[in-house]
Parts: sequence; C-alpha cells; structure tokens
Amino acid sequence: MNPPAQTTGERLIEQLMQQLDPASDRYKILASARQFKASWVDLGEKLLLVRKHGLHQEWGYDDFDSYCQREIRIRKPTAEKLTQAYRYLEEEEPQLLARRDELRPLPDFRSIDLLRQAREDENFSGDDYDGLRRAIVDEERSHPTVLKRFRDMLAERGAGPTPLERCRQALSAARRLAASIDEVDSLPVDCREQADNLVNELQSEVERLQVESVEPVE
Repeated sequence: MNPPAQTTGERLIEQLMQQLDPASDRYKILASARQFKASWVDLGEKLLLVRKHGLHQEWGYDDFDSYCQREIRIRKPTAEKLTQAYRYLEEEEPQLLARRDELRPLPDFRSIDLLRQAREDENFSGDDYDGLRRAIVDEERSHPTVLKRFRDMLAERGAGPTPLERCRQALSAARRLAASIDEVDSLPVDCREQADNLVNELQSEVERLQVESVEPVE
C-alpha cells in the first residue's frame, strides 16, 4: 500500500527541516508539528516555550501568530487551543502528562480545551465538570461526542450564544467597521488593511466553527 500523499503544508515543513540543524530547537519544533496529530502534547509544550521566550523573532517572524501560520502551518485558533490545552494539563491533570510516552494516546487537544472552558465557566457545576472529564479521560469519547455534550450542557443552562453565534456577531460588527473606515479618506491605508484582515480572520473562524458544528457523533 502506498503511503498517503503529503499535504502542501507537510511538504513545506519537510523542505525547511532539510535546511536546519537536527539538533536545533527550530528543527525539533517542526518535527513535532509534522506529527502533532498523533501526539499533540509535545507541540503544545514547545509552542508555549516559543511564545514565552520570543524564539520566533530569532527566526525572522515579527509575531507568534505569523510563525505558527507560515512555518508550523497551523492557524491561530489551533495554536491557541494547543497551548491552552497543554497548560491546562500541566496545571490540572499532570498525571495525564506523565503517561505521554505510553502507547495509550492522550485525549484530543480540542476536548482538553473544552474541559478547560468548563472549569473556567461559572455556568458549569462541579458535577458537570466531572461528567465531562469522565467522558474525555476515562471513557475516551471522541471529540465530536464530547463537543455535543459540552454544547448540550451550555444549552440546558441558558449560557448564552454559542461560539459560532458569537463569532458571527463579531464578523458582522467587523464588516460594519471596515465599511465605515472605507468612507474616511483621511485614515492611513494600513487602517483599512487591518480592518480587512480582521474580517478575513473572523470569516475563517466562522467557517471553521461551522465545520466543527456538524461533525458526526458516535
């Protein structure tokens, strides 16, 4: 059987790795990015270090988000979830990190991020949190199943708009802002570009959340 074809992002990562010292931090992070779907924890840990020490600036990137998008080939929301999920495990579930080298895989980073949100959201009771944790850690439910349970809990407690609804509201506001800025001739061009970039980022996030909201359930 032939191996699966590489994506454009994977090919770019491979090409860049060929130019780097395998002992360098930059190479090791790219290696983690190449295989993060199989083991996301290592990449989450390394990205936290990149952000903390500003390593991306040494490698020619003005900001952390640009580094993630252009070199690691992951979008800003994914990078945020990876780093927040790792930090959450480090602080709340260190025993899970202790098993990172075992054959048994750790939970999906997106599910861990939902667990983090549940811990921080006052709408979730202790029993709610325990039930969600049990589904993620003990029962090893798939992310679509966990996501549905999380949303059901929010809906039951009248916790306000969903992330998709909030993102759509923000997108509408950003579009109105961009249209207003376009009518002010005295503003510098980069103000309009920043507004357009914000609209594009929010549009991408809406599309991502739309896909996530229709994921199949076990």
